[in-house]
Amino acid sequence: MSFEARLSEGKFCIPECTQCKKTVWPPSEFCNHCFGDVQLREGDFEGKVIEFSQQKEGYFCLVEFESIRIMAGISQCPKLGQTVRMSKCGIINASYSFWVV
Repeated sequence: MSFEARLSEGKFCIPECTQCKKTVWPPSEFCNHCFGDVQLREGDFEGKVIEFSQQKEGYFCLVEFESIRIMAGISQCPKLGQTVRMSKCGIINASYSFWVV
Protein backbone atom coordinates (compact mmCIF):
# COMPACT_ATOMS: atom_id res chain seq x y z
CA MET A 1 0.00 0.00 0.00
CA SER A 2 1.32 3.47 -0.84
CA PHE A 3 2.23 6.26 1.58
CA GLU A 4 -0.66 8.38 0.30
CA ALA A 5 -3.14 5.52 0.69
CA ARG A 6 -2.09 5.02 4.33
CA LEU A 7 -2.12 8.79 4.95
CA SER A 8 -5.65 9.05 3.52
CA GLU A 9 -6.65 6.42 6.13
CA GLY A 10 -5.21 8.65 8.88
CA LYS A 11 -2.07 6.57 9.41
CA PHE A 12 1.42 8.14 9.44
CA CYS A 13 4.12 5.75 8.23
CA ILE A 14 7.80 6.23 7.53
CA PRO A 15 8.92 4.92 4.12
CA GLU A 16 12.09 2.82 4.41
CA CYS A 17 14.21 1.01 1.82
CA THR A 18 14.13 -2.78 2.19
CA GLN A 19 17.74 -3.05 0.97
CA CYS A 20 19.80 -0.17 2.38
CA LYS A 21 17.38 0.66 5.26
CA LYS A 22 17.50 4.42 4.52
CA THR A 23 14.42 6.57 5.09
CA VAL A 24 12.94 7.59 1.75
CA TRP A 25 11.63 11.16 1.83
CA PRO A 26 9.76 12.48 -0.01
CA PRO A 27 7.81 9.20 -0.17
CA SER A 28 8.41 7.03 -3.22
CA GLU A 29 8.00 3.40 -4.23
CA PHE A 30 11.76 3.15 -4.88
CA CYS A 31 14.76 4.22 -2.81
CA ASN A 32 16.41 7.40 -4.05
CA HIS A 33 19.77 6.05 -2.84
CA CYS A 34 19.98 2.44 -4.10
CA PHE A 35 16.72 2.07 -6.11
CA GLY A 36 15.55 -0.73 -3.79
CA ASP A 37 11.90 -1.34 -2.95
CA VAL A 38 10.33 0.73 -0.19
CA GLN A 39 8.16 -0.53 2.64
CA LEU A 40 6.11 1.53 5.08
CA ARG A 41 7.05 1.32 8.74
CA GLU A 42 4.14 1.99 11.08
CA GLY A 43 4.51 3.19 14.61
CA ASP A 44 3.72 5.80 17.21
CA PHE A 45 6.62 8.06 16.26
CA GLU A 46 7.90 10.84 18.50
CA GLY A 47 9.28 13.99 16.96
CA LYS A 48 10.91 17.22 18.12
CA VAL A 49 9.74 20.75 17.38
CA ILE A 50 12.59 22.57 15.63
CA GLU A 51 10.72 25.75 14.55
CA PHE A 52 7.26 27.21 15.05
CA SER A 53 5.10 30.19 14.20
CA GLN A 54 1.67 31.57 15.05
CA GLN A 55 -1.16 31.96 12.56
CA LYS A 56 -4.79 33.07 12.94
CA GLU A 57 -6.04 29.51 13.54
CA GLY A 58 -3.35 28.60 16.08
CA TYR A 59 0.24 27.49 15.65
CA PHE A 60 2.18 25.46 13.16
CA CYS A 61 5.59 23.94 13.60
CA LEU A 62 8.39 22.18 11.80
CA VAL A 63 8.78 18.75 13.40
CA GLU A 64 11.56 16.23 12.87
CA PHE A 65 10.53 12.55 13.04
CA GLU A 66 13.75 10.53 12.77
CA SER A 67 15.23 12.09 9.60
CA ILE A 68 11.91 13.40 8.19
CA ARG A 69 10.87 17.03 8.64
CA ILE A 70 7.22 17.97 8.24
CA MET A 71 5.04 21.03 8.83
CA ALA A 72 2.27 20.31 11.31
CA GLY A 73 -0.46 22.16 13.12
CA ILE A 74 -0.44 22.27 16.91
CA SER A 75 -3.13 23.76 19.16
CA GLN A 76 -0.93 25.03 22.01
CA CYS A 77 2.11 27.29 21.74
CA PRO A 78 5.01 24.82 21.39
CA LYS A 79 8.54 25.13 22.74
CA LEU A 80 11.69 24.50 20.73
CA GLY A 81 12.88 20.95 21.36
CA GLN A 82 9.48 19.85 22.67
CA THR A 83 8.67 16.19 22.06
CA VAL A 84 5.42 15.68 20.14
CA ARG A 85 3.43 12.80 18.65
CA MET A 86 1.29 12.67 15.54
CA SER A 87 -2.34 13.13 16.61
CA LYS A 88 -4.06 13.41 13.24
CA CYS A 89 -3.03 13.17 9.62
CA GLY A 90 -4.63 12.86 6.24
CA ILE A 91 -5.04 14.39 2.81
CA ILE A 92 -7.19 17.52 2.53
CA ASN A 93 -7.77 19.24 -0.83
CA ALA A 94 -4.97 17.15 -2.40
CA SER A 95 -2.45 18.32 0.27
CA TYR A 96 -0.87 16.39 3.13
CA SER A 97 -2.22 17.45 6.53
CA PHE A 98 -0.48 16.75 9.86
CA TRP A 99 -1.37 17.67 13.46
CA VAL A 100 0.74 16.96 16.54
CA VAL A 101 0.25 17.09 20.31
